[in-house]
Amino acid sequence: MIKLQQPNYQETLSKEWLITNGIGGYASGTLSGANARRYHGMLIAASNPPTNRKVLVSKVEESISLGRDSVVELSANQYPNAVHPQGYQYLSQFEQQPLPTFRYEINGHILEKTVFMVYGKNATVIEYKNLGKKTIPLSMSPFFVDRDYHGLFKEGRVFDFYYEKIGEILKVHSRYGSAPLYIKQVGGKFEESRYWIKNLEYEMEKYRGLDFHEDAYVVGKFNQLLAPGESCFMVMTIDANILESNPEDLKSAAIKRINNLKPKQNKDTFLADLCIAGDQVIVQRASTNSYTILAGYHWFTDWGRDTMIALRGLCISTGRQKVSQSILKTFFDTIDQGMLPNRFPDYDHDEVEYNTVDATLWLFVALYEYYQKFKDAKFVKKYMEHLSDILEHHFKGTRYNIHVTDEGFLWAGEEGVQLSWMDAKVGGYVVTPREGCAVEIQALWYNALLIYQFFQKELKHSCDANILAQSKAISNKIKKNFGPYFYNDNDYLNDVVIPQKSADDAIRPNQIFVLSLPFPLLNKTQQKKVFQNVKDYLYTPYGLRSLNVENQQFKPIYAGDQWHRDTSYHQGTVWSWLIGDYWLAYLKLNNFSAKAKATVRAEMEPLKAHFYEDNCINGVSEIFDGKDPKEGRGTMQQAWSIGALIMVLELL
Repeated sequence: MIKLQQPNYQETLSKEWLITNGIGGYASGTLSGANARRYHGMLIAASNPPTNRKVLVSKVEESISLGRDSVVELSANQYPNAVHPQGYQYLSQFEQQPLPTFRYEINGHILEKTVFMVYGKNATVIEYKNLGKKTIPLSMSPFFVDRDYHGLFKEGRVFDFYYEKIGEILKVHSRYGSAPLYIKQVGGKFEESRYWIKNLEYEMEKYRGLDFHEDAYVVGKFNQLLAPGESCFMVMTIDANILESNPEDLKSAAIKRINNLKPKQNKDTFLADLCIAGDQVIVQRASTNSYTILAGYHWFTDWGRDTMIALRGLCISTGRQKVSQSILKTFFDTIDQGMLPNRFPDYDHDEVEYNTVDATLWLFVALYEYYQKFKDAKFVKKYMEHLSDILEHHFKGTRYNIHVTDEGFLWAGEEGVQLSWMDAKVGGYVVTPREGCAVEIQALWYNALLIYQFFQKELKHSCDANILAQSKAISNKIKKNFGPYFYNDNDYLNDVVIPQKSADDAIRPNQIFVLSLPFPLLNKTQQKKVFQNVKDYLYTPYGLRSLNVENQQFKPIYAGDQWHRDTSYHQGTVWSWLIGDYWLAYLKLNNFSAKAKATVRAEMEPLKAHFYEDNCINGVSEIFDGKDPKEGRGTMQQAWSIGALIMVLELL
């Protein structure tokens, strides 16, 4: 719970909240009541789950009448050179769990607002409850827009927001022929008052160097008298069937579902809240009728690499076997030329992208950890032929010049294509191409080969004898050649090697996976020296830097337009997800001793404070500035960041 005393605008604007519906839709905003992003809104609906997301209601503004000539407005908006109204000053507390709940106190009146979504439906519900001893005359004005969630809405003649009043329901069409949006205010009286809200400013879009002005439309307001102890509900949905449900029942079901996400055998509150946060990114994909993982909120869809990495903590560590199976099946079914997709597209007409070398290799790691957790031989056996197919394509060579070198290494890369997780690209410019043999790819490749061999032996599965023999021969080559090519005279690992030609010795965090993955490529002495270098040059309390500060290419700040942001994305920016494998490596090197576990718990405190107090409340940001990592940047709720913390806490 966050308690506020004399809150100011910037303090409440910097703290965000999020609630989701399990199919890609969500509601999100700031504690101030003002939207700071184009992605904020009270109803963002996913018309083709989890994609084709549209913002339909950008916010709802509330006001309280204190007398004939006295109206107190509880919301806020940023306009050019002005903030109006300034209702944030009445916010006394906010709580994210189990549902986002705001408490306002004004001259003896106490109003509580709770926001939730109906799971599996594009429907947002707001409950208003009078906790004071005086009757509250309450007015609520929805702000309507109709746009893709990546865009912005502007006043235009095509939009007239025609509505029909059907009892307590407002059926709204933004323009002729558009699908209806339903607003139901139980017990309220609607009063028409049409006008445009012009030039709303979104601070985070301005920070990101993007267009930051939007318009919205109001058709009127709902008025309601709330007696002490009384509640009322506003339902916003594109699904008319939801209107028949009792809002109280919908709220009870939402709370019950969220509480059931908490681990049954572990009473760690932080872990429980992380599990609830992690569930926000686990969604249903309509096209495959299965689960998948959104890489983050607000703007990411499901990415192969992010999904395989996040799956380890979000689903496997937490014992969600059926969900794990569904997600793995989703991606197994999309394998093409021995490769997993890099990402599924936002829109139906876009092609699935396969520009990734590591997502497919992370699949082996995720499946290995799935087996270690559930001992589900039947499921793994079902996909052994898929694993054989992946290896065969890599042995022969597949897209983007991915092939095996004479040294056994996996080479990847061609001009103009980004293939590793350091995948920033501006126009045709690839910021960190890393063409050649990247260090983490070799660790993943080696582990994929040994995991394949492990399954063949453990499950007594009759594999293709030729594929098995090649996997053994190549893994032996990697084991022999890795140290001479990658372990340098300064006791850390080169980032990218072109055998017989060159080595990029930039100090980057990719070397940590050589220590954290199940099958090591270095002896214990070498591992400890590599870890120490990562600690000395890259470790921060919020994650690992993507490049050491001393490097001339180091960028201390992540800000500005797309060029400035993307060219700093992997050039020093701190990534929170990397700290999971950093701690895993540390625990392994110290044999999971009590002292090592205590050290990890202590080091976790800054991220824990960030989770509860900063940026997205009960969320972990994607990235932080490289020089002074305190405020979260990028997406405010990142799947693999949450998954990394869960994975480590479960190990502790």
